[in-house]
Amino acid sequence: MRLPCPHCGERDLREFTYKGADLPLPEGPDWGPDWEAYLHLRRNPAGETRDLWYHGPCGSWLSVTRNTATHAVAESRPAREPGS
Repeated sequence: MRLPCPHCGERDLREFTYKGADLPLPEGPDWGPDWEAYLHLRRNPAGETRDLWYHGPCGSWLSVTRNTATHAVAESRPAREPGS
């Protein structure tokens, strides 16, 4: 599988480290049902997902939208870009 880095172009998967699902953090610092669900109650359906990846050679965090069944990449952008 190849992933597109917005800074370096399309690169081999071995240059990246998977860091987990790119999900919004629950509001507030207190433990509660929202944090419980965020940490422990995730669905894992086949299909489109958004993940966080770290690209070691350029030190970038990326938000990658891809299909888990086909590995087709729909989008890759810097993880802290507005709207990501």
